[in-house]
Amino acid sequence: MQHEHISKQFDTELETVRSRVLQMGGLVEEQIVNSIEALIDGNLNLADEVVARDLQVNAMEVEIDEACAHIIARRQPTAGDLRMVMTVIKTITDLERIGDEADKIARMSKLIYQTDRLSIPRFTEIKAMSVIVVEMLRKSLDAFARLDLAAAVQVPRQDRQVDDEFSSCMRHLITFMMEDPRTISTSLDVLFAAKAVERIGDHAKNMSEYVVYMVKGKDVRHTSVEEIEREVE
Repeated sequence: MQHEHISKQFDTELETVRSRVLQMGGLVEEQIVNSIEALIDGNLNLADEVVARDLQVNAMEVEIDEACAHIIARRQPTAGDLRMVMTVIKTITDLERIGDEADKIARMSKLIYQTDRLSIPRFTEIKAMSVIVVEMLRKSLDAFARLDLAAAVQVPRQDRQVDDEFSSCMRHLITFMMEDPRTISTSLDVLFAAKAVERIGDHAKNMSEYVVYMVKGKDVRHTSVEEIEREVE
């Protein structure tokens, strides 16, 4: 009976940690959406809100990390349970870094709109990129929650789309800067924001790969999209 009681406590602790990861993911997704809205619409109040809430994202990472350390020390998990705890630790690191990128986008929007610029650039590629990276994050979190390998393997392929959009954005910004050197300062700020969106895609891709590791016990980092897809067939 005592062993069963301890086992139930362990399961509860694991489920609590999983739930907190998903809560952190929801907060980070909101940060991305708000930072992009601040950039596109010039909503500086929303940008300030994103910057302020980054502290909450950081605090959640620390809290979940400490909970995982407690589980490892007290429960000494093995096999699938250990992989789950390790996946959580890696996932919250990427979520925190996504939060940092959202913070960066918000800060860039403040620079773009607060200074006396000749014109506000278009954000066509950034809009397209942001739609994809938010979907990638949602799929990675859903794959984590459901242990869904089919959803996880879709994310690395979407990352290629993000990379293509970023390359297109960079080409357009270079053209603007060559045609009118007065746009260089604003174009560089937009480029930094676009790069932050592209990095969010990279982190979402990492998270999807951790799900494959958690379920299959196979580390698929640094492998091609095709190899990842073959691994989960």
